[in-house]
Amino acid sequence: MGNVFISIKDIDVNNSIWIDARFNLQNPEEGRSLYNHEHIKGAVYWDLEKDISDMTKNEGRHPMPNKEQLQALFERSGLQYDTDKTIVVYDQGASPFATRAWWMLQYGGFTNAKVVKEGYTAIKAVGMAVQSGEEVVTSTKLEPQWQDDLYVNRTAVKEIVDGKVKKVLLDARAEARYLGEIEPMDKVAGHIPGARNFDWEQLKENGVLTTNPKLHDVVRQDDQIVVYCGSGVTASPLYAILKEDGYSNVQLYTGSYSDWITEHAPEKGISKK
Repeated sequence: MGNVFISIKDIDVNNSIWIDARFNLQNPEEGRSLYNHEHIKGAVYWDLEKDISDMTKNEGRHPMPNKEQLQALFERSGLQYDTDKTIVVYDQGASPFATRAWWMLQYGGFTNAKVVKEGYTAIKAVGMAVQSGEEVVTSTKLEPQWQDDLYVNRTAVKEIVDGKVKKVLLDARAEARYLGEIEPMDKVAGHIPGARNFDWEQLKENGVLTTNPKLHDVVRQDDQIVVYCGSGVTASPLYAILKEDGYSNVQLYTGSYSDWITEHAPEKGISKK
């Protein structure tokens, strides 16, 4: 078992709390539909846009929920701190949705949370019990142990760009988007000034997320790193892999590039690796 990820073979089924985070950015209703049709027995569903984003905010395309919203989610999911059970989060495999949910759990102080390396199909294939419909979960009452040092906002990123704070900005998008050659989603192309680039897709291998030695050529273990992407979603696999690899000083810019350009101009140019 690693710092972040857990393999199917290492899961204690009788001592686990399951969260289903499957989602499709092109079809936002697909994840819920898949869950309702069939999911790992006992799993609750966390929707990217309805549970672990606040789409009413103007802070990027997948804004971070506030603490009250997240506390309500944790409580209705039956989570608790004083337990020997492991919270295991899964998605369709090699996707950014389980790591996004896992990051929210880290922010909430749930150190007993892990991301299942394999996707749902592989989990089911080893004989895990499945069922359909909604789960009946006993709610809890929590005093959240917020870990505010895990994220940064636009103001903090501006201090890095201005040279007031020494940290490495790491862009998780495809290099062509980083360079400003294409931009399929946001109104202007480019990247946050001074950022380096490592495409999170390079972490995919045989249907799982895994470390890539090239990442160590981009950032060092002693760097203080702020990871971002377009909307804060696909940066989460890169954040998770860095933590898996033992990088201790890593933060997530939850608003990411789509939030940055609401007030600041982007930069274009050669990838800084």
